[in-house]
Amino acid sequence: MNKDNSYGLEINNDVVIKMASVATLEVEGVAGLVAKTTNIKEVFAKENAARAIKVIRVNDAIALEIYISVYDGSDARFVAEQVQNNVKSKLQNMTGNVISRVNVTVADVAHGEEAAEA
Repeated sequence: MNKDNSYGLEINNDVVIKMASVATLEVEGVAGLVAKTTNIKEVFAKENAARAIKVIRVNDAIALEIYISVYDGSDARFVAEQVQNNVKSKLQNMTGNVISRVNVTVADVAHGEEAAEA
């Protein structure tokens, strides 16, 4: 945990991930979060959001990397931009931290039965 914002509050990375996942899933066109695995431990991790969102702290700023799936027929670039804007706005308002960047990678497209289930 790091001290965040001018109030000296500490916000755990897991909380930041949860906030970012809620803000991401609010955006129309997002089918879900996609787990990006970099090692075998992450393959068996319980929480999908923890593998789909990475928090990077530099000084007092927070940067995020988010991997999403979009619905077939959605404008992927527009959806990714909306995710960036929504996550940055919500996290800055909720935490008081500077969000230096939100990198969004469209890692999958949900179509057919996948889109109906998501």
